[in-house]
Amino acid sequence: MQKKLYLSNTDKKIAGVCGGIAEYFNVDSTVVRIMWVLFSIIGGMGIIGILVYIAFWAIIPLDDEYRDLR
Repeated sequence: MQKKLYLSNTDKKIAGVCGGIAEYFNVDSTVVRIMWVLFSIIGGMGIIGILVYIAFWAIIPLDDEYRDLR
């Protein structure tokens, strides 16, 4: 079965973007969150990191199982 990227419904702090990415790549979500913050700060592109997060929030779909519970 093909893996698909979804917003996490169990591991989310804001919208589930980092949790969903972590589930997709089978890594700890804390690592994804730390990397996201570091790349945004070190790259000098803090506002771009926030805008990319918002874009991912809008683009990445909810998991079908989670959508059925709503």
